[in-house]
Amino acid sequence: MGDGSSNSTMRAMGKPLSAAFVRTVSEPGKYHDRQNTGLILQVDRNNRKYWKQRIVINGRRRELGIGNANFVSLADAREKAWETKRSVVAGRDPFAEKRALKERITFAEATEKALLKRFRELTNEKHKKQWQSTLERYAFPVIGAMRVSDIETQHILKVLSPIWEQKTETATRLRARIEVVLNWATVSRHRSGDNPARWKGNLSELLASPSKVAQKSNHPAVQMHDLGRWWSALSERDGMAAKALQFLAMTAARSGEIRGMVWQEIDFERALWTIPAERMKANREHRVPLSERAAKLLNSMPRLVGSDFVFFAPQGGALADMSISAVMKRLHKSDIREGGKGFLDRRSGRPAVPHGLRSSFRDWAAEQGVDRNLAEICLAHKVGSEVERAYLRSDMVERRRGVMQDWQSFLSNSLKS
Repeated sequence: MGDGSSNSTMRAMGKPLSAAFVRTVSEPGKYHDRQNTGLILQVDRNNRKYWKQRIVINGRRRELGIGNANFVSLADAREKAWETKRSVVAGRDPFAEKRALKERITFAEATEKALLKRFRELTNEKHKKQWQSTLERYAFPVIGAMRVSDIETQHILKVLSPIWEQKTETATRLRARIEVVLNWATVSRHRSGDNPARWKGNLSELLASPSKVAQKSNHPAVQMHDLGRWWSALSERDGMAAKALQFLAMTAARSGEIRGMVWQEIDFERALWTIPAERMKANREHRVPLSERAAKLLNSMPRLVGSDFVFFAPQGGALADMSISAVMKRLHKSDIREGGKGFLDRRSGRPAVPHGLRSSFRDWAAEQGVDRNLAEICLAHKVGSEVERAYLRSDMVERRRGVMQDWQSFLSNSLKS
């Protein structure tokens, strides 16, 4: 009846255990609950306490773990013990059922369980959603219904290969997240062997290094000499997504920041948009000074009763990312139909995308001689070392206001120059 300790003994209690006893007992040993269920409190030499149940199943005496006594109360342990005993009396085998359950667990189910722990470590709600959505979007259609014990390297490749070169950053994060889920599954004994999502010495031999394909995966940007023509074409378009794309271009913000924007974030009196930390990639509040035209666009936007979103979908929720991208695609195709070359990235030759407008802004700022740190803060990037940032408390919002006004003037007037 030992638990690995020579001091362990079975303590014969004259009456059932009490919650106070469970909380205070510290002497190593096994303490019987005396409830005719076989429930036992086991205390080891490090004062760790566990619930066990001794029960006869198909003529064999078995010991079933119920949980850590710090997290499972005496009342809950008793209830679980009674449930198990009732199932055995009914002819069921809890051990066999548990083994079968472990064998059946799918990647989607493992993800749900693994993320319970991971989410306790993440404080940023945006990052939590990214973890979940990335796996659901790319991994679940391929391996979500597969048992984790059946997943092999070829299945991971099937998930990653379609996006490895086109969306390298997303793909590398996805690989790491799949690896975390499968690590959990291995430790939880739902699978065994090497992790098929491991990079070094595994996928590194089958996929190109992310650093080698990263250049290809940069977001295609509208070229400087095309910006005036592009802006003119965009300004002629109406609709919620076109307005959102205009605002995105004027503020050099990310699509998600625009789509999640609510009226409460706008200070019309100061022409200032304050994005809360939980909606920012760097998890820091970011203030965006609005150019005259950007503020005018917001003032012209309709408001939907029951929705706080500035750029809202027809049903009242946030505008979909693909709707803004669709406007970019239509601008490109329309320009080609009218005899132009479309709006292509200078390096890759691929059609420009909304996120690439941030690169267009950065190129313009460099050409105009805008201070590097000022331009980087406009893009909500970190500047300087950690020590420098500790002393630099100002976000230079008024200096940035002049930069954003000049950028707006360039967009509006570059076609004429």
